Amino acid sequence: MTTATLPSVRGKLTPKAPLAPLVWFKSGGAAEWLFEPKDLADLQHFLRQLDPAVPVMALGLGSNMIVRDGGVPGVVVRLGKAFAKVEQTADLTLNCGGGASGILVSSTARDNGIAGMEFLRSIPGTVGGFVRMNGGAYGGEVKDILVDCDVVLRDGSLVTLPVAALHYTYRHSELPEGAIVVAARFRGHPGQPEDIQAEMDRISASREASQPLRSKTGGSTFKNPAGHKAWQLVDEAGCRGLQLGGAQVSEKHTNFLLNLGDATSADIEALGEEVRRRVKDKSGVELEWEIQRVGKQ
Repeated sequence: MTTATLPSVRGKLTPKAPLAPLVWFKSGGAAEWLFEPKDLADLQHFLRQLDPAVPVMALGLGSNMIVRDGGVPGVVVRLGKAFAKVEQTADLTLNCGGGASGILVSSTARDNGIAGMEFLRSIPGTVGGFVRMNGGAYGGEVKDILVDCDVVLRDGSLVTLPVAALHYTYRHSELPEGAIVVAARFRGHPGQPEDIQAEMDRISASREASQPLRSKTGGSTFKNPAGHKAWQLVDEAGCRGLQLGGAQVSEKHTNFLLNLGDATSADIEALGEEVRRRVKDKSGVELEWEIQRVGKQ
């Protein structure tokens, strides 16, 4: 694909854009093209005109993702400021742009006396990622607060999907392939701003105490299997501190992998697979990746 064969845009279109600086692990290859749309109309026009054979992938804060070293073919779409607004639209309901952060959503909810969204404070990502993954932590999940979401499909059409249409399960939705979440409505319940802040502080302190937040990491690596905690299975399999190349299993929280400095994405993914193998041998439990792995090896 050349600039000449791509649709015209009003936003920013970058060829061979390095993705490592945009993801938490700080590793991995480049996007064949990185598209940062100016607004919703720009995104729709681009996808409508783009050859349907070209793959499209949305990128949020890159907190729960391994971008493989061979890079990502096609177009990676990153939503910027135009998609990062949060406002109260109805009683106890927030309209949130797909690029808005969990911190912005939860603090706007607090300011408007809306409880039930405090858990978003602890998820390092954007609304688009939360909706796609049914993001959750500290007893809350997106399925509990989502009313509906606006999604641009691969053909550029804009549809509104009610929560039931996403068929949510644990850390999974049936959002169509190539679809990009541009907005979502979240509804909470009445609360006092000071109580909401206190809960956000509690979550923040708990996270600080238990997770390696100052490191290059990707958040929770594996889903919690039914009846088990992933970190415990990893620990019991003797993987705490396990190292492979520049990657390591965190000693602070064993469901986190770390890039110690110069790890390749191949190091990180291979370490994860080794952990899965050891856990299977020790406990018979097959751990499933929670981290999204994208691109070419």
